Amino acid sequence: MKLFRRKSTSNARRLALRDGNNRTAAIPTRRLTLGLSRAETLAAMLARSRASGTIEIADMLAGMYVSDWERLSQYWQPHDHERVEGFLRHICGISPQRWHAWIEFYDRERHGDTDRSKLLPFFRRKAKLIAARHNLPVRHSASLEGIFKEAEKVAPYRDRTPTRSIPILTSECLLLCIARNTTSEISRKLAATGLDMLLIEKEALFPRRARRE
Repeated sequence: MKLFRRKSTSNARRLALRDGNNRTAAIPTRRLTLGLSRAETLAAMLARSRASGTIEIADMLAGMYVSDWERLSQYWQPHDHERVEGFLRHICGISPQRWHAWIEFYDRERHGDTDRSKLLPFFRRKAKLIAARHNLPVRHSASLEGIFKEAEKVAPYRDRTPTRSIPILTSECLLLCIARNTTSEISRKLAATGLDMLLIEKEALFPRRARRE
């Protein structure tokens, strides 16, 4: 099982590699654990669903919630979970019905079930739109990319190469950097939901064991 996913190269780069004009792939600036990679993929889908080529902080939080809430929920008190989930749905502008549709779609995609006829009514209406924009290039917004850059600085894991040290980002690491970003209103509201900053800092910066995903 592959642990990390390399960041995508540009279209021009991919064409060059395909045509054999360049045999050496560019070294990535960072790598993501499988959990964070899944969250980023879902965030890109959410961005495409609103015809946007930019992944925002809200999209990334939504992706992290849908793909890995069971693990991330430990950083809030159990009695706060319902309120936190409501907050996440609100900042992403997603109704409870649409939110559950995304969760069902994500689970089906992850398990290889592509029978669109079984999807909820919401996603049946949206499936063609997303499929049409499947190849729409998406990138991080400036604010989200800034958070990824901060996460690179504090990432506890590194992939050593002969020429450089590549940071490996975890979901905890990114969540911490989102909450620390005082310039973003969403980040300030996230920190105010009762997120246990001491616990998330401990797990993000000084993990007890190597992450498997």
